[in-house]
Amino acid sequence: MPTAFITGITGQDGAYLAKFLLGKGYHVIGMIRRSASSDVIGERLRWLDVLDKVTLVDGNLTDLSSLIRLLQEHKPEEVYNLAAQSFVATSWQQPLVTGNVTGLGVVNMLEAVRIALPEARFYQASSSEMFGKVQAVPQSETTPFYPRSPYAAAKLYGHWMTVNYRESFGLHASSGILFNHESPLRGIEFVTRRITDGVARIKLGLKDRLTLGNTAAKRDWGHAGDYVEAMWLMLQQDAADDYVIATGRTASVEEFCRLSFAAAGLAMDDYIHTDPALLRPAEVELLLGDPGKAARVLGWKPRVSLEELAAEMVAADLKRLSR
Repeated sequence: MPTAFITGITGQDGAYLAKFLLGKGYHVIGMIRRSASSDVIGERLRWLDVLDKVTLVDGNLTDLSSLIRLLQEHKPEEVYNLAAQSFVATSWQQPLVTGNVTGLGVVNMLEAVRIALPEARFYQASSSEMFGKVQAVPQSETTPFYPRSPYAAAKLYGHWMTVNYRESFGLHASSGILFNHESPLRGIEFVTRRITDGVARIKLGLKDRLTLGNTAAKRDWGHAGDYVEAMWLMLQQDAADDYVIATGRTASVEEFCRLSFAAAGLAMDDYIHTDPALLRPAEVELLLGDPGKAARVLGWKPRVSLEELAAEMVAADLKRLSR
């Protein structure tokens, strides 16, 4: 039974990855930060019915000693670094925390692998936000980066350090440049869940409008459950490399709204309200990924359509709120 070590296991991607790896016969070790909210920290794992099937251990990306200790103790064959301060809007308010966790935290994890377990295969969760003010459409592995937020800049540092450790120390270290990927487990602060939760509340008579910021921004949205398979496939390759993971389809926030309202049998235009206070200081207007390399080398392709994704998220929020 192979062992996988996942940081950020209680997040959306970590939960889906844990379920996927358990299905492959892995022993899954998940690192969590010590929290006073430990009674609810595993809710996403519980939603997927895997909380009692994984081993949770205490550690922190900002504490190198804890990372080395955990790798020495559990000796995983695969290490997936998914933990981060991952909300873009918060990164302007907490740029130092974002830099320490989302940027330097990656180097701590890489250094722990290099020191304690250099034969392990390492995955870094990079982000399409690194493309920022896009220099080409669509964006591929060779498109220049132009980050537009502290989050994106921190992710870019972690991305290039992963490349550096691969080239300097021979680590099997790969980065997945993942475009937006959503699910019923997405945090309520993210725009897709803000939309589907709002639609569900309107449908149930709990509120009468949905307030959003920039509805013209376009993103390439896929399903997190599809994207974690790509993470695993990267670590099964003989050589480590970097891959764009995307659907190749872009849609505006407004279009995602329309699909979500339609899934609930509602007309969007009756309920949308825009608030300039929700606009970003520097907006990323268009993201559209080219997943051609992932298709050719990994044999990966997305399965869930945008329409299916929106409908699944609305149905999950209706179920939550109906309780």
